[in-house]
Amino acid sequence: LHLSAVKLAELHSDLKIQEKDELSWKKLKAEGLDEDGEKEAKLRRNLNVIMTKYGMNGKKDSQLVDTNYIKDSTESDTLDDPRLEKLWSKAKTSGKFSDEELDKLWREFKHHKEKIHEYNILLETVSRTEDIHKNVINPSEENVVKEEILHNKHRELKDKLRSISQGFERLRKVSHQGYDTTSEFEEPRVIDLWDMAKSANFTEKELESFREELKHFEAKIEKHHHYQKQLEISHEKLKHIEGTGDKDHLNRNREKYAMLEEKTKELGYKVKKHLQDLSSRISQGLQHNEL
Repeated sequence: LHLSAVKLAELHSDLKIQEKDELSWKKLKAEGLDEDGEKEAKLRRNLNVIMTKYGMNGKKDSQLVDTNYIKDSTESDTLDDPRLEKLWSKAKTSGKFSDEELDKLWREFKHHKEKIHEYNILLETVSRTEDIHKNVINPSEENVVKEEILHNKHRELKDKLRSISQGFERLRKVSHQGYDTTSEFEEPRVIDLWDMAKSANFTEKELESFREELKHFEAKIEKHHHYQKQLEISHEKLKHIEGTGDKDHLNRNREKYAMLEEKTKELGYKVKKHLQDLSSRISQGLQHNEL
């Protein structure tokens, strides 16, 4: 796959979550609690997202950008969207961003690209489901259930599209004006969650509690970023030492690399599970708004 040390650790975390979700689904299925197959379909979508994200779906150039622009600013680091490419080019040449801020902004662009990937996969799934549903000749109780599934998927599409629209507007604003020093959050995923939380059906007290939880979540993400950087440094150092033939030095660095790799995987898993939980709570609040 030619993945970096960080991406391999992220792949491990994603697969660990997928495995846990599949085990939970198997228990539900055994108890007859997924008769409409919606949870199974969601698992397939999630797996499809993982395979696309890490270039394992057999399609060339499907892998999401895995390169920090500071380390390797190449033309192959495309964002697959002319509007995003234009915004990124404008931001890079504007002189409004420090190297650190450009690094942070590039993460926002990558995150936005990932959201579009997930939306397109869900859209393709919904389209296939609708085609199958239209070809059913005799309406039945089962079809009524499938209509409800389609309704839920359309609502999920609507939520994702709203998130993409909000995200693009933020990227447009930041690219033109630079970062707001008074901004409450900096991490793209946290900014997304906070924007959506303000639109959900939360009381002032619930929203304030959610804000505090997002602060803790952002600190967890920053800690994960720190270990990711240390893992990359350790990986490069290990490759250098392997060419020197110093076995003692090599063994010490292998131990350090293994420790950093395990810690990065563990934090990645915790971050992604926490993100799932927070997203689920917001989704419930948004759905309540529509009732």
